[in-house]
Formats: sequence, structure tokens, C-alpha cells
Amino acid sequence: MDENSQDLNDSNRGSTTMAIPMQQIQSGPSQSGTARHEFSLPPVDTGKDAWCFLAACWAVEALVWDKYKGFSFSFGVFQDYYSSHEPFRGSGNIASIGTTTMGVMYIGTPVVIALCRLFPRQARWFTLAGLFVASLAMAMSSFCSTVPQLLGVQGVLFGAAGCFAYSPCVLYIDEWFVRRKGMAYGIMWSAAGFGGVVLPLLLESLLGRFGFATAMRIWSGILFAAAAPLALFIKPRLPHSPSVSSRVRTFDMAYVKTRLFALHQLANVIQATGYFLPGIYLPAYARAQFGASGFLAALTVILVNIAATVGSVMMGSLSDRLHVTTCVILSAIGGTTAVLLIWGLSSSLGVLYLFCTVYGLFAGGLDVHVARHHARGGAEGDRERQQ
Repeated sequence: MDENSQDLNDSNRGSTTMAIPMQQIQSGPSQSGTARHEFSLPPVDTGKDAWCFLAACWAVEALVWDKYKGFSFSFGVFQDYYSSHEPFRGSGNIASIGTTTMGVMYIGTPVVIALCRLFPRQARWFTLAGLFVASLAMAMSSFCSTVPQLLGVQGVLFGAAGCFAYSPCVLYIDEWFVRRKGMAYGIMWSAAGFGGVVLPLLLESLLGRFGFATAMRIWSGILFAAAAPLALFIKPRLPHSPSVSSRVRTFDMAYVKTRLFALHQLANVIQATGYFLPGIYLPAYARAQFGASGFLAALTVILVNIAATVGSVMMGSLSDRLHVTTCVILSAIGGTTAVLLIWGLSSSLGVLYLFCTVYGLFAGGLDVHVARHHARGGAEGDRERQQ
């Protein structure tokens, strides 16, 4: 059975599951009422509701919990400001604020997703609550005067709020998109390019023009005003069913012992270890090797982010047509070739910019395949445990 057929069968099973409680609440034996209830659900892969949901996920990804270039990875702007302006200038552990934000988000997201499954009725409002707390954390940081205070507010509180804002997006996207699931993930994660290009420039402009306290209050208002209205569209496609929820409450952790899960995790660790390194060293490399000015050096990261935006959508759409393993191999070969040949043999700033573009196109889209690969791996892991 191919991957798209498996996705379609998963969707059909979901629809059948929802038909059972509908039959239980029928006052009579008529089956037409059940059919009307079942087909009254919004369509998958298309329609106003599906696209509004995806647009809302894109906004949350870009503004709050962007895996690569959102607020948490725009912290370099804040770090530079804190290091050179009072009352934080000369303080130690400034860099730990940004790493704490990312650490809390990465570690906390699986926990929040588990909470979403345990409390599906309440999970519908996790995004809105997370956005409110994230905006409140930014406003509270404007009153901070020490690094430990920033660590607690921008690091821990904002990171935890980001987990709650982002987790329902991951949980519900499988309900809204089936045949075009790869494209949906690609569009949502293309927010990486927006976050990596626009947010650092916006934050730097606000800090330079208004100062720290006022800039944080303005950013708090922008964050909530831009994302909160869209958050109302982040909702499950399938209505809440007590009979389904009771089955979800039981967690089967046997999959962590399978060989397939171990291979997936090993691949994820290796990929994550290498992906971030070019973004860290590219500006310094351009400045040291080619004498690039501040903007020309920063342009290296901007090009990677722009290319990653295109690459995420391109690779996501490709995964809807080709086997996911083929897409992963293409992405890995493209990114590796760019590092070894183009960057490794670069002799001018123009060639380095070419590397940034190629690397962003291929490596930037690799994570789009992870969701499809693990969804497929989950089914195969079940078969592996049964053998």
C-alpha cells in the first residue's frame, strides 16, 4: 500500500470513528441522519475552514514558536542590545536567556501535546491562552532590570506559553489535511523564512527607535493583535467525542523499543546537529574571509531563510507525490553537496551567497518530511511489534 493510500485510509477510519457516537445519539433508527452528521464535517485538503486553519498555524509558527527563525531564534538582536545598553550591559549569562527559551519550547512541546490528547475539549483553547501569556511575558519583560528577571520572563514564561500556543497546530493538522499533508506542513514551516528575515529587522528597528521598555510593549501588542484573531481558526476538524477520548487517554509507549523508532531518532539527532551550524557561522565567515560589511554579512542568513521558505513548500508538495524516503534523500544530498562543494570551494562572496540559496532550498525543507516519515513509521512500528 502506498503512502497516500495509507493517509486516505487513516482519514476514512477517523470519519468512521466519528459516525459511531453519532449513531448512539440518534433518537430513531434512521441512517440518513447519521449520514448528514458525518458529511456535515468540513472537507479535508480544501475549503475555507482548512485554509483558515493553515493560515493561523503559519502566523503562530512565525510569531511565537518558529522552529528555526521566529522570536526564539531572533534573540541575537536582543542579546546584542542587552550587551551594549543599560541596565543589562556588562551582565553575565545574557546568552542563556535565548537558549532557555528554545530549551523550554523543545522540551515542553511533547508534554503539552500529551496534555492536548488527555484533555481534548480544553485543548481547543490552548493556542489562544498561550498567545495571551506570551504577549503578557513580553509586556512584563519591559519592567525587568536584571538578567535573572529576563531569564524567568522571556526565557521560561515565554517558552512555556509558546508550547501551549503551538502544540494544537501540530495535533490538528493531520485532521485537516490528508492527501496534501506534506504541502500543509511545508506552508506552515515556511514561516521560518518570514521569522528569520522580518522579525530581526522589526525588533532591531523597535529597539533602536523606542528603547527597550517601549519596544517590548509595542511588540507585545503586535504579537497578540496579529495572531490572536487567527487563533480562533485553530480548532479540531472532528468534533469532541467522549468514546474516542476515553481510548486516547491510554498511552502505549511500546513503540520506543522498536528499531524503527531508534533509527528515526538517530537521524533526527544527526540532522539537527548539523542544520544550525551554517546559520551560526555564516555572517562571521563572510566578514572574516571576504571583508563583508555588516549588512552584506547578515545577508547570508537572510538568503538562507528566504530559500528555506521556498524549499519548505517545494519539498512539502513533493512529498505528496513521491515516497517520503525519496524526498529525504534528495534533501540530504542537496544540503550535503552545497556544504562540501559550494561552501567548501567558495572563493568569493557571490559564491557564498549561492551556497546560502542552495542550502536553504534543500536543507530548509528536510523537517517537512519528518511528520510524514514518523506517521508512516508509527504504522510500520505497530506491525513490527506484532511480528
